[in-house]
Amino acid sequence: MPDALPESPAPGVSGPEMMGNLGEIARWVKLSGTAEEREALSFIERRMRDYGYRTQTLLHDAFISLPGKAAVLVDGTPVTAITQSFSQPSPAGGLSGIPLYVGHGTAADFAGRDLAGRILLIEGMATPATAQRATRAGAAGQLHISHHEHIHEMCISPVWGSPGAGTIAEMPRTVACSIAQADGAAIRDALLAGKQPVVTLHAEVDTGWRKTPILVADLDGPGGAEDPFVLFSGHHDTWYHGVMDNGSANAGMMEVARVCAARRGEWKRGLRVCFWSGHSHGRYSGSAWYADAHWDELDRRCVAHVNVDSLGGTGATVLANAAAMAELHHLAAEAITRTTNQDYRGKRKNRSSDDSFVGIGVPSMFGTLSEQPAKHEAARNALGWWWHTPHDLIDKVDEANLVRDARIMTDVVWRLLATPVVPLDHAATAASLLAELAPLAGPLAGRFPIAPLGEAARRVQAAAQAVAARAPSAGPEAAAAASAALMRASRALVPADYTAGDRFLHPHALPMPDWATLQPIRDLAATKPGSDAEKFAAVDALRARNRLAFALREAEAALGDAVAALG
Repeated sequence: MPDALPESPAPGVSGPEMMGNLGEIARWVKLSGTAEEREALSFIERRMRDYGYRTQTLLHDAFISLPGKAAVLVDGTPVTAITQSFSQPSPAGGLSGIPLYVGHGTAADFAGRDLAGRILLIEGMATPATAQRATRAGAAGQLHISHHEHIHEMCISPVWGSPGAGTIAEMPRTVACSIAQADGAAIRDALLAGKQPVVTLHAEVDTGWRKTPILVADLDGPGGAEDPFVLFSGHHDTWYHGVMDNGSANAGMMEVARVCAARRGEWKRGLRVCFWSGHSHGRYSGSAWYADAHWDELDRRCVAHVNVDSLGGTGATVLANAAAMAELHHLAAEAITRTTNQDYRGKRKNRSSDDSFVGIGVPSMFGTLSEQPAKHEAARNALGWWWHTPHDLIDKVDEANLVRDARIMTDVVWRLLATPVVPLDHAATAASLLAELAPLAGPLAGRFPIAPLGEAARRVQAAAQAVAARAPSAGPEAAAAASAALMRASRALVPADYTAGDRFLHPHALPMPDWATLQPIRDLAATKPGSDAEKFAAVDALRARNRLAFALREAEAALGDAVAALG
């Protein structure tokens, strides 16, 4: 007889247990690679052992940037400021000049302007994208205007993980500070009125290689240490005490691990819980290193990645927007709707939240989960005004919201652990590709055939639907074989969607188009027929079509094996 899916252990989530653990985690400031971070992580390791997990703490070299003191003077008068992570240190005496206002620092704001050697005054929080543009333009400094009175810590490196010899040139080469909205607006308004205020940036920063820790906690599946596993992760390092970001997530991870472990006899695969360093101060250096150092094991054994960030914030009542890859959208929808009665809309996973496993082909979901009902249009997210500030303390976490969020996390982790055929919906992935191909058909008609890609995507969709129809009646052996085949399909489809086609590199921490392998084909569609630009673009488009056709062929073969296994 096939195995029925056991009932979720989510009702067993304990608010007092989580708040007790959070009270301990909240004691420490956890900067990457510091003694305090290691002390806090040791507490979590002891608790994970109490919950029955086998633990190890891995130490590795990571390129970390810890901001120091900042001082910004406007015509000699100081204003409150912070240094951004991966800023350059200011020269002796500071970096001085009349700033040049460049709006929000978009590509259009930079276009056609001589910015070499200038201090740029930029609206909004510092970002990797603006830092990259400023560096490439030869600017000397960046002065960011916060969208309100609070100034948010940010990491401005666009390089995902620690830089290598091939990416070190992409690191920021500007002095980068941020100031409050009122102070920045005064500088901006003076410039727009024709005045010439002189700003001086003083920035201290400690950037270099440090040993940083990763806590890995394992509980094996029924087949032992070589069983497939679900990766459940969140960062442990913080800005300041970082009680919501990311202490609440760590407490939630521990609780999900605890309640699931109590029902281990019903698991079909194992659970690996990872607590990363280097998220805040190394641009995901911990998870990126782990993906590189454990690439083969993750390729063979990792079913899916559930990431956790900033759970249970006070006032965080919106859960309809949580991110999930297409393969896992249905799990998010079911868990959120069941727990909150909110209609789940969802959104595409973006380049954030330690999602370092897309090249390997591991499907992922979440990161942040619950949000504030209102978001300032210039804010980076809807996680609360205290995010990345000294005000992120334990009063910013609501126990009832934390319980709600942890129950949702428990539901999705449990489904991934206990469903006999791993619930990866590749039909949804194929549907998302077909939606991207549709608008290209007209512009490329008679110029570049893409119909075979659509036909292959529809075959993948049909095979995935056949797997889903047969999965509920699968016996143990068939379910295991089908699950392995579904994982193989992920290895083909996820990199085609979330990378430019290389499974061994990490795309930069910058926005990427949906189905990134399609971008050269989109670029071709935008060219003028018969032009040299069309011919140049066609070279890249042909290679992109080959990459995508190969990925679809691999996925179709894997899904065919799943259908055969299920009979």
